[in-house]
Amino acid sequence: MIAAATFAVTFNWQCMLLGAVLFGLGLVGFLARRNLIIMFLSTEVMLQGVLVNLLGFNRLYPTSLNGQSFALFLLVVAAVEAAIGLGLIVLLFRLRRTLDSEAWRSMKG
Repeated sequence: MIAAATFAVTFNWQCMLLGAVLFGLGLVGFLARRNLIIMFLSTEVMLQGVLVNLLGFNRLYPTSLNGQSFALFLLVVAAVEAAIGLGLIVLLFRLRRTLDSEAWRSMKG
């Protein structure tokens, strides 16, 4: 029984570390790049890092389904964000013929 508890703690620690690394990589990618597609993919990586953390926290309380339900909700939000985000990127590319975020700094009325 002690070996199973040790495995659960070790696995939980590894899930938290993986989620934090994914979120950090996504944040660095979002802040460092100017290409809209790379920024979009970086937000997806950040969402997946949060998802891994939610599932890792759910491992602490296996009788509760809160972590799994939040993870499922996050997957739905990520799918909707992907569809809307890609549609906006295609629209922006058709208007200016570039995916550089610097081209969209000036507002035109």
